[in-house]
Amino acid sequence: MFFLYFLIWIIFNGQFTPEIAAFGAVIAGAVYWFSCRFMGWSPKRDLWLWKRAGRILAYVGLLLWEILKANAAALRITLSYKKEPNPVLVRFRTKLKTNALRVLLANSITLTPGTITVLLEGDELTVHCLDASLSEGLEDSSFERALLRIEADSPAKEAGTAGSESGGHSWEKRRKESMAKDGTAGESAAKGGTK
Repeated sequence: MFFLYFLIWIIFNGQFTPEIAAFGAVIAGAVYWFSCRFMGWSPKRDLWLWKRAGRILAYVGLLLWEILKANAAALRITLSYKKEPNPVLVRFRTKLKTNALRVLLANSITLTPGTITVLLEGDELTVHCLDASLSEGLEDSSFERALLRIEADSPAKEAGTAGSESGGHSWEKRRKESMAKDGTAGESAAKGGTK
């Protein structure tokens, strides 16, 4: 991550001089320290990312390809005189265990034209599709299969914390624990506020 921060610094500066490089190294180091200290990042995750760089780049390529295909499909639907679009809401469950990869799946679906992820709740996604034809294959999409390959050996899975990428409790677990301490969990559940 340090090298990524440093590269971003150099790109934003638009030139490379020893002073810019030295200052960029200090800034990148400070941002990396902040990421490790307060955002759950670690050198162990850096190593994991470097080992999976090929799979991650393949996912980016897949995403770009699917965006191109969805552009063509959405264009065909919107310019068709013979057929009216038939918008649908589709709900499905994902097999992904980590929150970060579930969010990545939801955002990838939203990036493809004609589909918008309306809701991500636990492992269930609700997706609005411009036409019913765009909903085909959402449940077992190429996005999910590629992300499952990436997740197969994720650091969160190894640590036994499938719900949290940082290795700690997720915000939802902390909220429920806090409510249980206050004695409000039973009241909220009775009102239908929590599951």
